[in-house]
Amino acid sequence: MRAETYGGFFDHADLTDAEVDEIQARFEPVTDDLRRLVDVTIRSEVGDAEVAAAREHLAAAAELLGRCAKEGPARVVRNDTGRSWQWGNAVVGQRNAVAPPMVVERHDDGSTSARLSLGNAYEGPPGMVHGGVSALLLDHLMGVTASSMKKLTMTGTLTLRYRRPLLLGEVALAGRVVSDTGRKVTVTAEINGADGAAIEAEGLFIVPSWAPSPD
Repeated sequence: MRAETYGGFFDHADLTDAEVDEIQARFEPVTDDLRRLVDVTIRSEVGDAEVAAAREHLAAAAELLGRCAKEGPARVVRNDTGRSWQWGNAVVGQRNAVAPPMVVERHDDGSTSARLSLGNAYEGPPGMVHGGVSALLLDHLMGVTASSMKKLTMTGTLTLRYRRPLLLGEVALAGRVVSDTGRKVTVTAEINGADGAAIEAEGLFIVPSWAPSPD
């Protein structure tokens, strides 16, 4: 694997699309298991013996998975077909149990949307999604919206308005571009929960000076 475009921002991997699918299919079930483990750990009321036994199993699993693990960040990786993946991303990483994960859908008009379920791992106020988690989800969705998968953009400013508490459970996000001058893109977005619109956001996303100029 070697660092490549955007000043080493991305890595290149000599993997076919089929090989990427195979690796992803191997590790996604493990990640789902870890998400369930996080949830049940939060809710569990077992005693010392059960916790001790669980820790032994976890230590064994960590030893097994760690037998062949690279150092450093997972980064964004691309192959020769142009396919990219970021398995460690905190929002959409397919191999990151911290990520919900969120799947962003892109529409023909340039807008984006996503639906996902937020459980106990994302709680802030009792029964409600942590405000920082909402900001994390919006920042990612809006970044994808700004880039249109055609250019590299990074968050310049992000302004949020928390209109009402966002309850744990099913949530929906939507984003749209309101202004695009090439290197500066303004995006608006919102999160809706069971009680309706909960958070509104506006952000300025910028193409870094070291990235190729947008067409």
